[in-house]
Amino acid sequence: MNLLSSTTVFSFFTLISRILGYFRDILIAIFLGASIFADAFFVAFRLPNTFRRLFAEGTFNAAFIPSYTSAKIENKKKGKKFADDILSSLLLILLFIITLAEIFTPYLIYIIAPGFLGDQIKFDLAVELTRITFPFLLFVSLSSFFAGILNSNNKFAAAAAAPIILNIVLILSLIYSYTQDLEYVKQLSYGVTIAGTIQLLFLIYVTQKFYNPAINFSLKFSNKVRFFFKKLLPSILSSGVTQINILVGTIIASFQSGAVSYLYYADRVYQINLAIAGIAVGTVSLPVLSKAFKMKNVKKISDIQNKSFELSLLFSIPASLGLIFASNEIVNALFGYGSFSVKDVEMTAAALKFFGFGVPAFALIKILSNFFFARDNTKIPFYISTFIVFLNILISVIFFNKIGFIIIPIATSISTWIGVFIYVYLLNSKKILLLKNQLMINFIKILISTIIMVSILIFSLNRFANYLDYSYNYKAVFLISIVAFVGMFYLLSCYLLGILKLKNYKTN
Repeated sequence: MNLLSSTTVFSFFTLISRILGYFRDILIAIFLGASIFADAFFVAFRLPNTFRRLFAEGTFNAAFIPSYTSAKIENKKKGKKFADDILSSLLLILLFIITLAEIFTPYLIYIIAPGFLGDQIKFDLAVELTRITFPFLLFVSLSSFFAGILNSNNKFAAAAAAPIILNIVLILSLIYSYTQDLEYVKQLSYGVTIAGTIQLLFLIYVTQKFYNPAINFSLKFSNKVRFFFKKLLPSILSSGVTQINILVGTIIASFQSGAVSYLYYADRVYQINLAIAGIAVGTVSLPVLSKAFKMKNVKKISDIQNKSFELSLLFSIPASLGLIFASNEIVNALFGYGSFSVKDVEMTAAALKFFGFGVPAFALIKILSNFFFARDNTKIPFYISTFIVFLNILISVIFFNKIGFIIIPIATSISTWIGVFIYVYLLNSKKILLLKNQLMINFIKILISTIIMVSILIFSLNRFANYLDYSYNYKAVFLISIVAFVGMFYLLSCYLLGILKLKNYKTN
């Protein structure tokens, strides 16, 4: 397997999904702006969407793939039995959770958006929409199970393409609402659950070549199944620390009008890069890293660690600086239409800028946690992630009244960077981090290419400033053109410096 080519495949479909997600969000921005309807929908969508990201973007894989790989190495029948037991247990647990959530939805909204209590209309709307969207949790979690089966067989395209369905359905929901003069937020909410159903059916069909499910409801769990669920709970916090920080930010931001929407739109932009630099690289590298640990192949472990690290930095560093220097132009070009005002652009851009400082850390956390997950160790990542979330909450709460919602992206970036340094220290002390000198050389080359890229970006933004103004209708075309140009220049520079070559990322 080639880490770069597999990452490229995963990233391609993920990028298509994020681009469609952008069209979805620009329609939401046009029709809803940063209104109470937008806030209510984003809160209702935040909880199932957070679980979607947690399960689909690494958390489930972190617990499932090492155990499933180990069972398959022993015996194919044992691998099949283990998968069936996990699927059956997962289905029972999810049905129980969703039933409770549907009954106690008002209390759930009180927890995730306590600031809504001051506005009864917004609170009641959020409760209604959450009850519609919450079943999505069942479908997306089961979808992650089948995606894990595919990923463990080094098949990444279908799992990466599945989220495209969600964005297509939500776009169609908005268009249908517009043509039929229906309530946008309700149709969007129904679309979430419908999309989850279609996504699950698609993955079940694709996975049939590798696995035919057999559900057997039983309250007696095998030792391997108990061990899996024992790992799953801490891995939810460990692998999904960025998403949990975002959820925490939503809770705190609910006390400021419009802040939930500002954070949502900023989150949508930087998540595009995180999907490639962190999630794609982490998802692709985990199966081969787990197998290397099971086979005790030290050389291969070192190679995969170095290649994962390098790929993550290759994609995250230029994106980080791009978001910092062009945050206002990006938000303005992507969302500055219709109900989304100049003030909304400024507030969202400020949040995006500070999220930009944390992008490399968000990506590296996914990679570094894998070095423990591949060894079936979820405790240390759990402790580190707990500290990161606690630190994020502490900083946000202390400074929220003084600074406002902007402290949330600042706190998220600071706490995640501290988490990265803790990971590196612990991995080094346990002699698990097997980095080579060549990584530092390539890191310097990446910095050189990034500095050149940023210089061209700043020049281009100044040169075409009039075409990126809020009042200009085709500003998105100019922004996309500039980003494409500087992006191609950066990749060319990396190639000429000898970093971006396919043969450098072979894992076999």
